[in-house]
Amino acid sequence: MTDSLWYVVGVLVFVVGLAASIALHELGHMIPAKRFGVRVTQYMIGFGPTVWSRHRGETEYGVKAIPLGGYIRMIGMFPPRRGDTNTGDTNTGDTNTADTNTADMSSAVGRAGSSGMFAGLIEGARQQSLDEIRPGDERRTFYGLKVWQKLVVMLGGPVMNLVLGTVLLGIVMTTLGLGQETARIATVSECVLPLTAPADTECSSEDPPAPSAAAGIRPGDVVLSIDGVPTATGSDLRSAIARTGGDPVTVVVERNGEQLRLTATPIVTDTAVRDEDGQVVTDSDGEIVTAPAGFLGVSPAFELVRQPLTAVPGRAGDTVVQVAGVLLRLPQYLVGVAQAAFGSGERDPEGPVSVVGVGRFAGEIASADSADGSYGLPERTADILGILAGLNMALFVFNLIPLLPLDGGHAAGALLEGARKVWARLRSLPDPGPVDVAKALPLAYGVAVILLGMSALLIYADIVRPIRLTG
Repeated sequence: MTDSLWYVVGVLVFVVGLAASIALHELGHMIPAKRFGVRVTQYMIGFGPTVWSRHRGETEYGVKAIPLGGYIRMIGMFPPRRGDTNTGDTNTGDTNTADTNTADMSSAVGRAGSSGMFAGLIEGARQQSLDEIRPGDERRTFYGLKVWQKLVVMLGGPVMNLVLGTVLLGIVMTTLGLGQETARIATVSECVLPLTAPADTECSSEDPPAPSAAAGIRPGDVVLSIDGVPTATGSDLRSAIARTGGDPVTVVVERNGEQLRLTATPIVTDTAVRDEDGQVVTDSDGEIVTAPAGFLGVSPAFELVRQPLTAVPGRAGDTVVQVAGVLLRLPQYLVGVAQAAFGSGERDPEGPVSVVGVGRFAGEIASADSADGSYGLPERTADILGILAGLNMALFVFNLIPLLPLDGGHAAGALLEGARKVWARLRSLPDPGPVDVAKALPLAYGVAVILLGMSALLIYADIVRPIRLTG
């Protein structure tokens, strides 16, 4: 296939993976809700106009036009006001369309105009929730669940994303492998060039020959040891070379299944300092940090290396921590995104991106190739699955934010309800009943507007000033 077709395949794989992640997230809510007896009237993937739907039992399953999320609709999300015995009427009409909901909300605001706009919104949403309760459904409401049941229902979605992300990560790590430097030689320098020389600089007769070329080391050789020090990984190889001086050392390599003992004389020169992941370290001004070290003139190959199953939980935990760190610095990142989108600033390659940006990453990965063929289908598959794993980790962390309308906001309401009940029991007071989450709706609307604004900014930036994985 051509690069453009591979690009489309990568984007489609991401879209399908995103839809599956959303669908499983909502299943994480719906399955325990139904097990606890709550009547679930809708299970929808996407927002906006309904593209397709079908009723199965008491639930409508469907797909909507904008595939940027999903939801399930449970009856009795908001409790009646304390002392109000109204548990709904016999209304069984369709309340699924946006037009019906808007009409109900507008009439409620009109009836409650004397109490203020926010009071009207609250009471309108509360009444709409209660109107869905049919005779006999009084014990099938969400607000009637026990505290622990509410937590299971609301946290079921994020936990499903955590499990899915961990499974995808486990598949990548144990079957395909993680990309890392190995002791296999990718390139051998012909000469010693200054550290600041451009990558495409050619050797001249005045440049001294590189020790590796003089010793007969070739690309594809696997270095087993240097001066008696085993080199099982790329990091081992770099460390062993850095420790050498100007004296001859024995380099044992494996070539075509045979072991060869070669003699090389490393030189000591200013070499770029690298971190544990093999990345070049730079200072605050962006300059490469250097230090005197041994130099042979070889580059380790970057290959997929399978990991043990026991390494998966730690890697998943590290990913969650990294995502949480990005969310904590989100306001700072968004300032930079706005400066890049509307000015001349640069996008931070470690900053947040929208689904458009992630889809672009998937397309670039699928269509990428390398001159030596080292970046093939296994590497592309591992990277795309890694993106989907990271996406699910991000959904897990993001939905735990304790603000409505996110799952963490409903979970926080359930925890507050539990704390109130414990306090009432300790003081021999009457059961305070469920927390009136409806009173937080003005805050929820504000949060929703902010989230929409952030999403719009990121999508715009990913269109006009995208972060690219490839040059």
